[in-house]
Amino acid sequence: MKTISGLNEYGALKVVAVRPPEHAYVSDEKIADEWERLRFYSAPKLGPAINEHKIFTDKLRAAGAEVISLGGNDALTLDSIYARDALLVSPKGLILCHMGRKGRRGEPAVNASLFEALGYPILGVIEAPGTIEGGDIIWLDDGALAVGEGPRTNAEGIKQLQDILGPEVEVHTVPLPPPSHPEDVFHLMSMISPLDRDLALIYRPLMPDSFINWLEARGISFVEVPEEEFIPMGCNVLALGPRNILMLDRLPETKARLEAAGCTVDTYTGDEISRKGEGGPTCLTRPLVRGA
Repeated sequence: MKTISGLNEYGALKVVAVRPPEHAYVSDEKIADEWERLRFYSAPKLGPAINEHKIFTDKLRAAGAEVISLGGNDALTLDSIYARDALLVSPKGLILCHMGRKGRRGEPAVNASLFEALGYPILGVIEAPGTIEGGDIIWLDDGALAVGEGPRTNAEGIKQLQDILGPEVEVHTVPLPPPSHPEDVFHLMSMISPLDRDLALIYRPLMPDSFINWLEARGISFVEVPEEEFIPMGCNVLALGPRNILMLDRLPETKARLEAAGCTVDTYTGDEISRKGEGGPTCLTRPLVRGA
């Protein structure tokens, strides 16, 4: 049985799952059929998306991570390229989400079947009327996580998560602002990305004071994303290890602020795999094992 370890968002990335465009976007016909309904900004181009994703995953491997490639299934939509959302990690196993977006509700079982075959245990399942998505969950350490309550994750889903995890895990609920359209996505990780044990990248204007205070009480300080780089996903960055950051290109001020805080920063081109579907590097990855 495989072990899930390093429950944080900044430890050295050891094992991570992704779903390549070949299995999410599949074909030009599928893209044409789904992109508008799923509120992508425009139709992704399959060939360039495959190239972008290969370069992206090469960077994960270069950082020392084992990369698990998730397969395809007729139950999946274009959104399934954002592998983080369908499953949660926990100290005792994986938790299947009940997705807030109805079109993605076949995705958790598809992903879980592969992980079970690889030896990863399933701890529990979030069930209706509860909803929860992985982009709304941030582990700070084995005993504390933050969960965003908003359009994709509701109070019942958070209650079920707390029941599954038990009293030994502190769950801090963060109220999220409503998106401009009910089908649009705004996850907790849209406004915060941990960089190290004591450092996080945030977009302060949307952070509730209660959340800021909770993080500061845990010794965490902040790098702030500038206003002009928030919408282009400046706050969505992936820690490959402590202060070792992978982020979208063409976000120069955020990159400069990260480097000024002592981070090493690499970038990737995500015009087809990130920008058109509004999913940054944390969305594209489901970390399973990190360094403590």
